[in-house]
Amino acid sequence: MKGKALDGMKVLEYAHLVSGPYCAKLLADLGAQVIKVEDPKDFDVARRREPFFGDVPDYERSGLFLYLNTNKMGITLNLRTTTGLGIFKELIRWADVFTENNPPKLVEELGISYQDLSAVNPRLIMTSITPFGQTGPYRDYKGYDLNCWQLGGYGHQNTNEYPSILFADQRRPVPLKKGGKHADFQAALNGAVATMCAFLYRERTGIGQHVDVSAVEAVASTMPDNIQYWTYQRQLSGGPRTYPLGPLCLLPCKDGYVYMWIFEEHQWERLVQMMGDPEWAREEIFKDRWVRAQNFEALEVLLADWFGQRSAQEVYMEAQARGIPLVPSNDIQEVVNSPQLQAREFFVEIDHPKVGSLTYPGAPFKLSETPWKIDRSAPLLGEHNEEVYGKLLGYSTEDQRKMKQAEVI
Repeated sequence: MKGKALDGMKVLEYAHLVSGPYCAKLLADLGAQVIKVEDPKDFDVARRREPFFGDVPDYERSGLFLYLNTNKMGITLNLRTTTGLGIFKELIRWADVFTENNPPKLVEELGISYQDLSAVNPRLIMTSITPFGQTGPYRDYKGYDLNCWQLGGYGHQNTNEYPSILFADQRRPVPLKKGGKHADFQAALNGAVATMCAFLYRERTGIGQHVDVSAVEAVASTMPDNIQYWTYQRQLSGGPRTYPLGPLCLLPCKDGYVYMWIFEEHQWERLVQMMGDPEWAREEIFKDRWVRAQNFEALEVLLADWFGQRSAQEVYMEAQARGIPLVPSNDIQEVVNSPQLQAREFFVEIDHPKVGSLTYPGAPFKLSETPWKIDRSAPLLGEHNEEVYGKLLGYSTEDQRKMKQAEVI
């Protein structure tokens, strides 16, 4: 029977919300044994975040928590007690990897910094994911996905050039934030990759290390084109109308939107043919990509008139047949029902004791020899206390009863 790619890796997680838990989830879904530690009262904040299954607020029914914590064991432990910290260090001796996303000052206050823990386990890999990293003038600033998105430069990449109440007298790009927690997810991806690299190095050398991930830097690292525009031309790029190479735009159809970038002249000619070779396409103001970009407002109106009479799928299929770079902008219902994603079995069904069977995103890759697989749903709060404290660490039932009474677990 085939195993998983990371079978044998042991991970301890003390994290909340997205970046730390998603980093550990990626490792868990690939076979790592992950124990998630939560404070008995101040548990993972994700448990309090909507959407809740059945629209019933309950810390066991958060969709965000259920997705981020598959394949993990879950225990409760109060690190602010002497006994709790001692038990935590026992788990550190067991672990290959410790993942966390707490403020650096809190980590130091709790006594779980890399310096503290590497003294307990010199082979430990500690992965810390924070908004700004472990060094620099912003190290101790609070930061959220919004902060990291904007400070990493993506706000100006996603702009709205239509006048707002603040800029009523001028057309000025207004930085935007896309929905979701993209900075946190990007930081988690970088954290997981760096952790696996550190683990491979540790397997060769026996030497552990501290992996320091900055969410702002994770965002900024995905913007090489924009950085090049500034480096070479001192040009600020961002927004669909600022590209000098051709129309990059979102166009409304009868039932949705399509996204198109006509970069090459042969692509423009194919688009013109697809639209039935209208007379306006031969006008001087549309003669090449540079002029079309300069006159995009006039072009957009003409394109919208033609596209608005057709369905997004109809336009997409015809554009694909002609080699035109155009794609529907799918809403989430269309994503879930995508024949391509269904054919690749991207979405998976996971059963949970509190919410039953739900559909979750799977892995965006296939491993032929070590298949990705969900073996267990997200843990209930403290679900595996007895298994970890009793079987793994050897504490008796009476010990556990006393620890619970003392609010250690």
